[in-house]
Amino acid sequence: MKLHELRPEPGSRKTAKRVGRGIGSGLGKTSGKGHKGQKARSGGGKGPSFEGGQTPLQRRLPKRGFTNIFKKEVAVINVEALNRFDDGTEVTTELLKSQGLVKGNPDFVKVLGEGELERSLIVKVDACSKAAAEKIAARGGKVEVV
Repeated sequence: MKLHELRPEPGSRKTAKRVGRGIGSGLGKTSGKGHKGQKARSGGGKGPSFEGGQTPLQRRLPKRGFTNIFKKEVAVINVEALNRFDDGTEVTTELLKSQGLVKGNPDFVKVLGEGELERSLIVKVDACSKAAAEKIAARGGKVEVV
C-alpha cells in the first residue's frame, strides 16, 4: 500500500448536506427548514434545557453552600517524600515545585509526619507539623519556618 492509495473505510465518512443550492437539489430555497416559524430562523429553536415553559430543573432545585473567597490553599508533603533528596540538601518551596512534589501555586506548603525519613535535611517551608519536625530533627536535620 502506498500513501496515495489510502482511502477512508467505506461508510465512515458522510458527505455534507449542501443546503440552499437551488431547487433542483431538493434542499434549495428554504434549505429544508419549511416556511417561517421559530425553527426556520437563524439561531431558532429552543435550547436543550427548555422544558416547554415549565420552571426548569436548574431553577427548581435549591441552592446549597457557598465559596469562601478567603480560603487558603495548602500543599501538604509527607516526610517520606523528602527521601529523594541527598543529605544536607536545603529543601525549599521552589525546590519542591521544581521536583513536582508541589503542584500549582498554593498559599502555603506544609510538611506532615507520615512515613520515615532516612536523610539529614534542612527544610525551609511555610509550616511543619510537630511529628514531622521531630522526625527531621531525629535524623540530624533542621526545620526553618519561613
